[in-house]
Amino acid sequence: MKVLRLPKVLASTGLSRSSIYAMSASGQFPKPVRLGKRAVGWIEDEVIAWLASREAMRGAA
Repeated sequence: MKVLRLPKVLASTGLSRSSIYAMSASGQFPKPVRLGKRAVGWIEDEVIAWLASREAMRGAA
């Protein structure tokens, strides 16, 4: 399991920082995992699955 920090998530998704956190809070994006007192990251497989689901939605439309 690999954990991605925010810069990698931003680069992978093309979303802004505020969009990532807002979508995470509303359940539309994977929740971050606490890595330390002030550090979070996202599970790479969850981010990849989210991207794949977005691609599938695009293909269905």
